[in-house]
Amino acid sequence: MAKFKKKGGKGTPGISTASLPDIIFMLLFFFMVTTTMREATLLVRITAPQATEVQKLEKKSLVDYIYIGPPQRKALGTDSRIQLNDQFAEVKDIREFIELGRSQRDESEKQLITTSLKVDKETKMGIVTDVKQELREVGAFKINYSTAKKQDSKK
Repeated sequence: MAKFKKKGGKGTPGISTASLPDIIFMLLFFFMVTTTMREATLLVRITAPQATEVQKLEKKSLVDYIYIGPPQRKALGTDSRIQLNDQFAEVKDIREFIELGRSQRDESEKQLITTSLKVDKETKMGIVTDVKQELREVGAFKINYSTAKKQDSKK
């Protein structure tokens, strides 16, 4: 009769890490493709008003955004302020903002540029009117108001 001996000294074999770089690069590529980059960090609070007739913008690359609303931090006050890109601005700064946006685009796209106003629903119309007047003076006549789509209450 044969004797069977148990070899207790051996453990489980180590896990192969040869495919680990492939998995890491695959995950990295996935997140790079699916992530959208935010263009501006909001310094103002925006609660969009609701509208029934909403239309989506076709080419978002041809849109310049102007944010108007109360600051996120209470230390900066409660009155509505204008935000252009990542900083607070005054009405007089809109001209430079629009001209900079035009200079960064091709000549054929300049007529297609839309200025989108993202305004908090509690903002007074005085500051919005001042912004619209400045946009009119600089020749930016294509204006869009960003809103949230109103939900149907019939259910």
